Amino acid sequence: MADALCAVAGAAFGLLVRFGGTVPSSLHLYPSVWVSAALPVVWVLAMLVSRSYEERFLWVGPEEFRRVFRAAVLLLAVIGTLSWGLRIELPRVFVVVALPAVTVLTLAQRYAQRKRLHRERGRGRYQQTTLIVGHPDAVHALQREMAREVYHGYRVVGCCLPANAGGGLPVSIRGLPVLGAVDEVADVVTRNQVDTVAVLPCPELDGSSLRRLGWELEKTSAELLLAPAVTDVVGSRVQIRPVCGLPLLHMERPELHGGRRLAKEVLDAAGAFTLLLVLAPVLLGVALAVRVTSYGPALYRQDRIGRDGCSFPMLKFRTMVDGAERLAPRGEQECDGNGVLFKLRRDPRVTPLGRLLRRHSLDELPQLLNVLRGQMSLVGPRPPLASEVQRYGLDMRRRLLVKPGLTGLWQVSGRSDLSWDDSVRMDVRYVENWSLMLDFMILWKTFGAVVRGRGAY
Repeated sequence: MADALCAVAGAAFGLLVRFGGTVPSSLHLYPSVWVSAALPVVWVLAMLVSRSYEERFLWVGPEEFRRVFRAAVLLLAVIGTLSWGLRIELPRVFVVVALPAVTVLTLAQRYAQRKRLHRERGRGRYQQTTLIVGHPDAVHALQREMAREVYHGYRVVGCCLPANAGGGLPVSIRGLPVLGAVDEVADVVTRNQVDTVAVLPCPELDGSSLRRLGWELEKTSAELLLAPAVTDVVGSRVQIRPVCGLPLLHMERPELHGGRRLAKEVLDAAGAFTLLLVLAPVLLGVALAVRVTSYGPALYRQDRIGRDGCSFPMLKFRTMVDGAERLAPRGEQECDGNGVLFKLRRDPRVTPLGRLLRRHSLDELPQLLNVLRGQMSLVGPRPPLASEVQRYGLDMRRRLLVKPGLTGLWQVSGRSDLSWDDSVRMDVRYVENWSLMLDFMILWKTFGAVVRGRGAY
């Protein structure tokens, strides 16, 4: 219904552009009127053909928006083919104005509905009861991930574990009820009215066992989700490839080289140059305020580690008293960080103006010069200190394959409030799944994160 209303609004806008607000006496003779009247029905049909109403594509992920674009392209191709093949003169306003307007309105209303649904799910509504099947450690990891990203709508009600050699099962694992063994999944689903079954890789569920489980779940309304052994990789990098009659998962390489990397660097340079011009009055005002309110230089330089482990001087507005390094508090008990990052929520070295600058990330603006110099990117992992890099494990060194960023997944996901494990997960996820679309999404979300100031201290 909402998509049809968007089509009505787009058609009305096209007619308004076509006739300029005046109503001709013979309105019914104009092809624009007939085409616009048919647009809502045709648009809904195109959306059906593009499978944009399937539940698995709704409300989460970019696939929903891609299918709306696919419907628009499909409709445009059909119109062009019919117009050329049957020599039908269709009004240009339909193609140039009405169809783009319908697409934009549909995307906007679906985005608004998605955000509203996510808020409701955050309050515990519209959740799908979920059963996790696998070994205890993997079950706990997936449950923690689902609890963290509750907007996806999965509420874990229990798990099924492989039976021990002695045959007994624990009552619960880390507070999650154990509802049965892996060979009792179908009975557990029926007994507890489970909506979704998430199966993690485990030897007890081989190909034939999974196939039988799928047959048993066909008798219920529960969906079956199979988790791959490789995590934190988005679907666009994973494709099913038939090999010798087997559906094998093919994982594409991360897009860290070639034309896309060149495009990212060009966009970084152009974006940094434009932002420096636009924000020049803000930069000058903040620099003057820092000099006036406390003794010392306006800018603070600190060596950070960039791509391939190369060191560079990162610029920030000074938010602490001059010579704050000599006054650094000592002792782990004073640290509010996450075990590797040293942070204090109420650091006495931070000036009153510095607290305001940190809260809204204004102290980071000089890093636009680092971006312009090619040392940083607009979007990327957090720029680490050399002392942090020395404590990195193998996974965390993946972040050094790309330039650090002025913003990133860490900034739009909680910043200093993140645990070290979450920081690792965010940075590795970014490197593994980098794309220009992901960068645009992070830039879009950065504004809200900066205004809220959550996790900044």
